[in-house]
Amino acid sequence: ELEKYIKIVQIESRIIGELVMNQIVPVAIQYENELINNIRGHDEIGLNVSLSESQRVLVAEISGHVNTIVKLVNEMTEARKVANHIEDIRERAIAYCDLVKPSFEEIRYHTDKLELIIDDKLWPLPKYRELLFMR
Repeated sequence: ELEKYIKIVQIESRIIGELVMNQIVPVAIQYENELINNIRGHDEIGLNVSLSESQRVLVAEISGHVNTIVKLVNEMTEARKVANHIEDIRERAIAYCDLVKPSFEEIRYHTDKLELIIDDKLWPLPKYRELLFMR
């Protein structure tokens, strides 16, 4: 049972890490760059800085969420490495539960926040509201 639990959490951890690093983070950075270019365009034509303030706030929010996600994925990967070196199966399962699994919810939180910000056309996965109304 413990080995099965460890394997499940290990697989979930890898999938979460790969999904956010290969799908979510690149799209977030792409959208962030679009906003930055738009802000630059405003600046170049002399528009009042306050007109692009909301975009500046979005860039800061996206940046914060992306940085946090990358940090959490790296920490989760390191925690998995530490847990994998524990010989005692019970202690390894506890390490996965206490050190690896808590990252899931934190990563999910920041990914959910990005889902609300990123343009629908760029978002690579179905959004929650889309899932609710699918038949």
